[in-house]
Amino acid sequence: QVQLVESGGGLVQPGGSLRLSCAASGSLLSIYVMGWYRQALGSQRELVASISSIGTTNYADTVKGRFTITRDNAKKTVFLQMNSLKPEDTAVYFCNARRGAFASWGQGTQVTVSS
Repeated sequence: QVQLVESGGGLVQPGGSLRLSCAASGSLLSIYVMGWYRQALGSQRELVASISSIGTTNYADTVKGRFTITRDNAKKTVFLQMNSLKPEDTAVYFCNARRGAFASWGQGTQVTVSS
């Protein structure tokens, strides 16, 4: 199994940038599909971006062209670079590892975009 810990959230002004990190432990990261999800207050959790074990990426339409997901399997870390942030990006961001029926979640990191 794999355990996940997110970091890098915070308060940023509209138009600013943040980079989220997800550190994994306990298992090889390379075998998992990794994803970033977010959940705004009063809303359902939604997929933001995902990256397969071979590096194929997928993005929600709302973040295409602004966010980039990458992974470093050797360092067991997944990143989410977020640029041109908007107030509607405000949410708790969660890291997810998935392989078959198995899924693991981190505890989440708060991102607030506000002036």
